[in-house]
Amino acid sequence: MNIIKLDAINSTNDYLKGLLQQQFVENFTIVTAENQTEGKGQMGSKWNVESGKNLTFSVLVKDLLLEVNQIFHLNVATAVSIIEALSFLEIKDLAIKWPNDILAEGKKIGGILIENSIKSNGEIFSIIGIGLNVNQRDFENLPKASSLSLLLGRDLDKEAILIPIIECLIRNVSLILNKNTQSIWEKYHACLYKKGIPMPFENIKGNKFMGIINGVDQSGKLHLTLEDDFVKSYEIKEIRMLY
Repeated sequence: MNIIKLDAINSTNDYLKGLLQQQFVENFTIVTAENQTEGKGQMGSKWNVESGKNLTFSVLVKDLLLEVNQIFHLNVATAVSIIEALSFLEIKDLAIKWPNDILAEGKKIGGILIENSIKSNGEIFSIIGIGLNVNQRDFENLPKASSLSLLLGRDLDKEAILIPIIECLIRNVSLILNKNTQSIWEKYHACLYKKGIPMPFENIKGNKFMGIINGVDQSGKLHLTLEDDFVKSYEIKEIRMLY
């Protein structure tokens, strides 16, 4: 397992992308940073963390030949891998909030950002960026955020959390390679936050409505049953859950 440890960097995803342009990089190479100044989340949102307190890392996944419309398999495998790796800590109510947030006891403890590049031969290089709140305890003006330390009442060894996540990821990526994705999708849906429960949503026009989450399809669209029992699917940027 090749781990590159950095003290400070603008973005571990960007660092890994730059490294790929300069040299051969081994599959599942990991870049970690104690301080990430320009961490990114979904749709370009900033991911700010307290220096040295949390896990911020990126993982290269290559030789994973997928059709473009099946890229979301990797999102599912990554989210499930984090849930599996954290389960040994006996944290209550671990969940995946569509599309890429990791929750515990209803609060956000982590997020995932996957950036894909497609080569001329159709091969997809993926850089998985993961941020996980580990030992940070101060979340001023972030009432929906928490950390493993807050939940467990003690500080944790960050590397002891990193390694199991990578081990679970390697195992789940191998399932994708072997076209055996049913089990990881079942785990994903079993952990999907508020699945089957009426919840408020807001669309890009600012309109609020109620919907019941049925599940997520292989392209990453969220399927909701609306108030008139009409089932509609939504892209990642089209709606957000209000909770």
